[in-house]
Amino acid sequence: MSDAKIRLYVDQPLAGGQPVPLTQDQAHYLFGVMRLARGAPVLLFNGRDGEWRAEVTDVGKRGGSLVCVAQSAPLMMPPDLWLMFAPIKKARTDFIVEKAAEMGAARILPVQTRFTNSERIRQDRLQAHAVEAAEQCGGTFVPEVADLEPLDRLLDGWPADRRIMWCDESLVGARAGLLAAAGAGPARGFEDAPGAADPGPWAILIGPEGGFSDAEQARLRRMAQVVPVSLGPRILRADTAAVAALALWQSVLGDWV
Repeated sequence: MSDAKIRLYVDQPLAGGQPVPLTQDQAHYLFGVMRLARGAPVLLFNGRDGEWRAEVTDVGKRGGSLVCVAQSAPLMMPPDLWLMFAPIKKARTDFIVEKAAEMGAARILPVQTRFTNSERIRQDRLQAHAVEAAEQCGGTFVPEVADLEPLDRLLDGWPADRRIMWCDESLVGARAGLLAAAGAGPARGFEDAPGAADPGPWAILIGPEGGFSDAEQARLRRMAQVVPVSLGPRILRADTAAVAALALWQSVLGDWV
């Protein structure tokens, strides 16, 4: 059992005896904020080599270094699940990215729809939120946060084998949940369900606060990969819908089962 209390994401290779130089910001956090001294333990991960217990070997105001001692956890990959969502207000978009990272999304794709309120995002800031979420939740993988892309363009090149769980507001109150569809027997998109060990590539699509346009809805209904679902008897806010949809997918087809 490691006595380390701090987990830190680093963009460096991790292996036994591997030295890990720190950036100025990382050094400030470890030595200026957390007051670590030489020999203090820190848990490191890079999204590739699992989690490693390291020790502080050099302390400085503008830098420092650690050395890897032993692997404390293997790399745990999430299911092949993407989250597509239309950005909303800044704090609520941050929330969606953080929760997606915590709940096991492998990739996060902000999309521009007809009624999306935000015309731009700070991809680097959202990626930093994903890193922080992984540090806090004990994850060893950090999902990529893609830059904002129009939904139509994304669907133009959509992979034939990646199914889309479309959270369709028009189905509110209907018995069209993922669990109901999976439990009803083989149906389009659910040949592996329920509780498949490898359900194949999937994506979740959450719409904007104004909903999808008529043209967007018509296009989604024409796509063979799309599985429309209801998230219950009430219309959820976009950030709530993202969490509910991730929990639903993970509990039926993901690594929670």
